[in-house]
Formats: sequence, C-alpha cells, structure tokens
Amino acid sequence: MAAILASTPSQLKSHYHSISSKFCPPFSLSLRQSNRKTIGYSPASSRIRLRVFANSQSAPASVVTSEVASVPSEMKAWVYGEYGGVDVLKFDTSVSVPEVKEDQVLIKVVAAALNPVDGKRMLGKFKATDSPLPTVPGYDVAGVVVKVGSQVKELKEGDEVYGNINEKALDGPKQFGSLAEYTAVEEKLLALKPKNIDFIQAAGLPLAIETAYEGLEKTNFSAGKSILVLNGAGGVGSLVIQLAKNVFGASKVAATASTGKLEFLKSLGVDLAIDYTKENIEDLPEKFDVVYDAIGQCDKAVKVVKEGGSVVALTGAVTPPGFRFVVTSDGAVLKKLNPYLESGKVKPIVDPKGPFPFSQVVEAFAYVESSRATGKVVIHPIP
Repeated sequence: MAAILASTPSQLKSHYHSISSKFCPPFSLSLRQSNRKTIGYSPASSRIRLRVFANSQSAPASVVTSEVASVPSEMKAWVYGEYGGVDVLKFDTSVSVPEVKEDQVLIKVVAAALNPVDGKRMLGKFKATDSPLPTVPGYDVAGVVVKVGSQVKELKEGDEVYGNINEKALDGPKQFGSLAEYTAVEEKLLALKPKNIDFIQAAGLPLAIETAYEGLEKTNFSAGKSILVLNGAGGVGSLVIQLAKNVFGASKVAATASTGKLEFLKSLGVDLAIDYTKENIEDLPEKFDVVYDAIGQCDKAVKVVKEGGSVVALTGAVTPPGFRFVVTSDGAVLKKLNPYLESGKVKPIVDPKGPFPFSQVVEAFAYVESSRATGKVVIHPIP
C-alpha cells in the first residue's frame, strides 16, 4: 500500500491494472497531471447514455442525447450578488459546482422553472432568513442524477428526477439554485420523473403542485365539497383545479380568469368559468366551501366562502378567516401524485411562450412578473 501511495501516475496506472485484473470489475481509469497535481478516475458507472424525449407520450420528434462522463469543478449559472430587480442577474461561466452532502444527490439540470418567490427573494423580501449572497436562484428542477451522497438510500446515478430543491421556501433556501448546470438536492425532496411527461413539463410542477396540494390539505378539502379558485389559469391555480376535481373529488369547481382563458379553464374541468374582467365574484349567487386565492384578493374571497369554510391566501393582505402558509417541499407528495400525472388525470401546464432558453432567463423573469403567464414559465435547454 505504501508503494502505491508513493507511486507516480504512470506507476499508479500499472498498479491499477495489476490489482483490477484480480479483484475489481472493469472500469475506466484516466490520469492527468495539472498544476495542482490532481489525479482522478471516472468509473464506468458514471458514463451514462441519456435519452431525453421532447414528448415521451408518442414517438419522439427529437432526441437529445448527452453523455455524463464526469462532473466538472465549475459550471455556467445565473447569479446575483446584490438584491434588486432582474437587472442584478448576471450570467457567470465559472461558478463552483456545489458540494454534495451525505443525504444529497447532484443533479445535471435539464430544465428549471421560475416562480414568483424567485423574484421576491431576489428583491430581498426575506433576506433576514436567506442564504448568503451571491445567489444562484431557482427552486424547481428536473434533471438526471450524476452523483449520490453516502447516505442516499433509493436514488442512483442515471435516475431522472424532479423536485423543489428548498424544503422551506423562505427559511434558508439554497445558495446554489436550479438556474445552473448542476444543483445539489436532498433525496427526500425529490421523486422520479413520471415516465409520460418530459423534463420541461416536470420542471414546472414541483413548487406549484406542492403548494396546491398542501393548501387543499390545510383546508381539509374532501369529496363533495365546492371550491372557487382565483387566478385559475396561473401556475398554482391550474393545479388546484385539477387536484380538487380529480384527486380530492370536488362536487363543483369554479375559477376566475381573463376572457381569453375561459376555455382553458373549462379544459381543466372547471364547472363555472368566471371572467373577472366582466363579473365581480362578490355578486355570485352562491358561496363555496373553500376559496383558494392565488392572485391577492382575500378581501373579496372571504365574502364568497360559506360559514365555517376556508380561504387560502397565497399573496397579498390576509383578511380573516383567510390564512396563509409557506409551502414545505416534500418528495413524498410528488410520489403520491405521480400516479395521477401518469394516468393523465393531472396535467402539467407550461406557458406556450416557453420554454425560454438559458440565455433568456432575464426575459423569462420579466414575463413572470407581468402576471400574464398561463401555467408555468420554464427554462430549457440548460447547457
């Protein structure tokens, strides 16, 4: 052993061939010398052929084939070093690839999605509990596992996964987010990507579907109850509609949207599509067991909820009996909902203007802030 430790690279390679032929299964060894005198090897198991389908429900129109041979020390990422608007975002080609902790996996990011919380975080709305600057933003991710920590139990290299990388959205979100080539995530926050959806669709789901589901759970929503969803065409609202109808068994689903999106609401299963540009929800002849406010109109929402009912307020001022919660990322929720996604009962909604390429992250943020998106704004491809 001492002789091996003291060996030169060429001698070490000779030792390797001698030992591996007796004890080890074949794997590839590459040795290199740099100014830092680094020697590294790349196991065959880390050399994975990946087939990424544009639409996995039918024969692929295009196939992206990538080869994960090794994980570099640096990566491309979007970064901000100070709080502010989208102008603080900068493209950086030499960001350190995050270290992988024992309970984490390293993901090669294929697609990422933007959420309103990304913009609020960038503005410094919760900097007292934020991770240190500089920050790589991004909560939602879909990609391929390329490295696993020593305590990871189920996931393995090559697994196609998706998830919300921050367990608590406002409390210590990761410094290295998903708007990068690689991100490190705890195994418990992830789930295997449903086989019938692509990475673009999967990236748009985690934070929104977890928010939709947790909000319904907190209202004790159940079969036979009615619900009104404000901003039903948005990322969260479109999933609240589908979960309420097809997972929880709602007796009636009503939702608001602009004139041009009413047919979209009906396609999701909405029984009563309300044009908020022409109708006032306070004038509705009926009240609902739950009102899910995903737009910031809690003062109006509380007027159309039944006595003893619940009002979820995701944004804006909260008027009693309305309540707000901060979503908890949980891979178990994604696993629970995967069968509904795989059966088509719940469908991911990606804004038709997307996906935005990695070079247009600033434009994508501006689009999210315009509040005109239908479903989720997704970034793809990522180098």
